[in-house]
Amino acid sequence: MNNPKVICIGEALIDRLGLPGGNPALDKDVDDCLGGAPANVACALSNLGVDAAFLGGLGNDFIGKEFFDLFTSRGVNTSGIQLNDKLPTRIVLVHRDINGERSFGGFIGRSNNLFADQELNLNKIKMIWPSLTKNATWVLIGTIPFASESSREAVTWVFENAKRNNLNIAIDLNWRPTFWDSSFDSDSPPTFQISSLLKPFFKQASLLKLAKEEAICFFNSDDPISISESLPNRPSVIVTDGAQPIGWILGDFSGYTEAVCPSKVVDTTGAGDCFTAGIISQLLTHSLYPKNNLEADKIIRFAAACGALVCGGKGAIDPQPSSSEVDKLLASLDEVIS
Repeated sequence: MNNPKVICIGEALIDRLGLPGGNPALDKDVDDCLGGAPANVACALSNLGVDAAFLGGLGNDFIGKEFFDLFTSRGVNTSGIQLNDKLPTRIVLVHRDINGERSFGGFIGRSNNLFADQELNLNKIKMIWPSLTKNATWVLIGTIPFASESSREAVTWVFENAKRNNLNIAIDLNWRPTFWDSSFDSDSPPTFQISSLLKPFFKQASLLKLAKEEAICFFNSDDPISISESLPNRPSVIVTDGAQPIGWILGDFSGYTEAVCPSKVVDTTGAGDCFTAGIISQLLTHSLYPKNNLEADKIIRFAAACGALVCGGKGAIDPQPSSSEVDKLLASLDEVIS
């Protein structure tokens, strides 16, 4: 197994895609795609040439085996995977509108909504942590593991020890209401209790990536500089807004970068995760911070191209590009501009 530079912690699951404009709970013709934000990022990083590991819980079921096969084929380190004999791998219902935009509408697999990704065992993490972090530079985590008490204990320990090991912490806010409470709508804002639970972790981030709606929900602002200045670490902050310009502050530099619009949109699932992988892959080559605004803009543009390419295929993982494919897209766009 590789010695990962990036450790991606959290959920691996099935995205069950319904027909555009349909209902995946009722449609007969559905696509089951391997997904889950941290799993997506780990696979995308590997495609971009970065050694990555996935740390998370999977059911000891056929989906868990599919993930092992996927991670092995992508070269992702699997030493942090915990197989659960009692809880299944989660299946998420993904609704797509006629334009390919998606929303999440509940789960399949267990009536009481308990799944393997919710039950991270802290003692198992402690056993593999020294070897897993030997060459690591980044830890990437979303907010979904905080939704269950067991996994919350585990990721809290990870945060504390990442800081002791001088690892950079990247948080993709990834607000998904139904993972916290099945009665929430897909566009429900966080409650005061949830927001209060998560905000202390934001204070430890080196990089915070969030969508405009998430920025407003959690920080009452979509301005990256204001968000960064509200946190003691003054992290780098990136705020995406679909096809609108991307706001960012990376180290000492800030600005707005035009989004890269996909040539076609089949499914937007995983575009943000591939964007995140693109950012981290580029920061690794720039020793964490860019040297000027031009370098920073190129980092954001590379990540935006990663996300755009994912939109051209079904699911979050299969359409993920290589670095050469991203470079080719950017070169073609530069030719059009010139």
